[in-house]
Amino acid sequence: MCTVTYLPFNQREFILTSNRDEDVSRLSALPVQEYKVNNRTVFFPKDQKANGTWIAYDVKGYTLCLLNGANKAHIPQTNYKKSRGLVLLDFYFYNDPENFAKIYDFKGIEPFTLILAYSCSDTERVKLYELKWDEEKVELVMHDSSLPQIWSSVTLYSNEVIEERKKWFEAWLSKNNTYTTDTILFFHHFGGNGSSDNDLVINRTTKKTVSICCINKNLSHTDIIYEDIINKNLHKSKVINC
Repeated sequence: MCTVTYLPFNQREFILTSNRDEDVSRLSALPVQEYKVNNRTVFFPKDQKANGTWIAYDVKGYTLCLLNGANKAHIPQTNYKKSRGLVLLDFYFYNDPENFAKIYDFKGIEPFTLILAYSCSDTERVKLYELKWDEEKVELVMHDSSLPQIWSSVTLYSNEVIEERKKWFEAWLSKNNTYTTDTILFFHHFGGNGSSDNDLVINRTTKKTVSICCINKNLSHTDIIYEDIINKNLHKSKVINC
């Protein structure tokens, strides 16, 4: 939910990895399972508080990942109409970033950033989108899917720290020409300079990195690795793509 990396390979394949930083008092999420959302088969870890999620994989194409906040830190309100994790799942009722951005009613939703990666048998290459809602407007941009990316939540990290994290990622990229789940998971576990407040795995007084989820999208199948750091549980799933 708070740190996301995207690694492309072979034009239609990619690895998307997310570190979830949460309040230490929040219930642990349920591990990745299969659910039906608008008659689509979607795999995701479920948040037990709101029954939504921050990362999801649809066997027919879209992989989604949500970060808290949009362009800058905001002051949370107490009367939001819906959890952002449910908004992510609502996307599968539209299944198109442009329509979702134009039609969906975002009013009353807390600011967020949503990463959308689309790849299936009818695409020549991955389509990579970034959607931001800042409580006033929706912004949708398409990224060059051939380039690696890293995002950090603006609600937890200053601009200076976000830029520093980009440098850590660039340094990692310079030493890793071949992308694998093992190498990117190592970065998500140990990336940083030794700061428990700002490394990729944080350990603050009230916020901790509680889990890491890695989605490795191949043409024939998708491997999903979900690690519950707090309870020290590791779950692996292999999904055959449609």
